[in-house]
Amino acid sequence: MILPTVYQKKLEGKSNAHLITFSDGKDYVVKYFQTGFEKILPNEWVAYCLARYLGLPIPYAQLVEIPQEFSSQVPELAQMSQTNFQFASLYVPNCIDGHQASHVSNIINHQSLASIILFDYWLCNGDRTRKNILLHEKNMNSYQLWAIDHAEVFGSYNWLLPDLGRLPAGIMKSATHQIMALFIEDEKQFTEQLELIQTMPILLIEEIVALIPDDWGVSMEEKKGMVTTLLSRRKNILPKLVQKFIQNVYRPLHQNQG
Repeated sequence: MILPTVYQKKLEGKSNAHLITFSDGKDYVVKYFQTGFEKILPNEWVAYCLARYLGLPIPYAQLVEIPQEFSSQVPELAQMSQTNFQFASLYVPNCIDGHQASHVSNIINHQSLASIILFDYWLCNGDRTRKNILLHEKNMNSYQLWAIDHAEVFGSYNWLLPDLGRLPAGIMKSATHQIMALFIEDEKQFTEQLELIQTMPILLIEEIVALIPDDWGVSMEEKKGMVTTLLSRRKNILPKLVQKFIQNVYRPLHQNQG
């Protein structure tokens, strides 16, 4: 397992993220467990594993241990809850976020965009803002897109078990989804991604949720609730939302372009 070597800085946002260099020579965005935001780490872990299976453009991540002797030397970390594991995702350098991009003429990994949109609807991620995509310029105004920050899947960074049964089932108002939809060339990509989500093995979903570290405070009932929610939404809610998105967002955007 990699170990932290150099603390760089605290990053913006409410997710309690810190940029730290590790023993593999790479920089990682490390999110710590924090009171009041108890579900950030479980949300990030489950979302990451599901996204990797689906082939989403999401930075590589892993669970890391931050030794107490390292944290105690950094004032920003000394007060953190010392759980055994924190969530670390690889820092992607030389990127801008969606707010900083003045003009995007091409997204080179456009084949992945439908999967990001469906993923957000499946996991009920209402926080796909322009700050939560990264754009790496490959050529003039031509970018590779990365999806980041899944702290608010399942509707919230501090959801409780009853909340899982009340997750929204309507179209999200997301300018970022609209931007991505413009670059999706064929609406068939939505149904292809839906099939991929619906055929993901149940056992794998259960295993991902079961691997949430115990000291992150997710109860057995909550873990069962996460699995039940994922299975229910992909079967009963996601197919309807896909059709609504195509009819109400995707087609009008492309008709206006035409």
